[in-house]
Amino acid sequence: MGVNRVARLMRQEKIQSKMSRKFIVTTESRHSLPAAADQLKRDFQTQGKNIAWVSDTTFIPTRQGWLFLAVVLDLYSRQVIGWSMGNRNDRQLVSEALTMAIMRRGRVRDVIVHSDRGATYSSTDYQKLLRKHQLHCSMSRKAECLDNAVAESFFGSLKTEWVSHEDYHTKAEAKQSLFEYIEVFYNRQRRHSYLGYLSPVEYERQNAPL
Repeated sequence: MGVNRVARLMRQEKIQSKMSRKFIVTTESRHSLPAAADQLKRDFQTQGKNIAWVSDTTFIPTRQGWLFLAVVLDLYSRQVIGWSMGNRNDRQLVSEALTMAIMRRGRVRDVIVHSDRGATYSSTDYQKLLRKHQLHCSMSRKAECLDNAVAESFFGSLKTEWVSHEDYHTKAEAKQSLFEYIEVFYNRQRRHSYLGYLSPVEYERQNAPL
């Protein structure tokens, strides 16, 4: 069967090919900006909320191009407390995710905020935001993705449970789908073995101080 015939049959049946999913790097660590020391040292357990947060960025394929997603999770409950979506993986994307986390958690201070060593997290704007709210920057060691394993695990769950089954035609469609996964399913319904098979929201509710 020739290429032209295949194309004609696809048009007749209204079939469209999926976008090629090329590998894309989300961490640009080759920069001259200073990197912070790793304060977590792969200790991902905390005794309460707002002791340590982790942040990371990934990309979601759509037929309109890549949609970038930045998230912030509280290690205590694994709840996604901040997120941002955009067309570019830049300092604005990660700053907006952190800003949402700060707004949701209220007046917090001395929280360790861990990320990779990417240029977005080392940027002047992001570092100013941390200092403004008295948050402590922590970064993974170079080429050690397991130093940020909780954030990596979240993205693995997102893509395995949700994104891999979708073929997003538009970025708007992807944004709505990701919102539903994060806010409706993951935070409020998805049970975690680490949390005694409770959802992040339910875990925080049951363990709230009296």
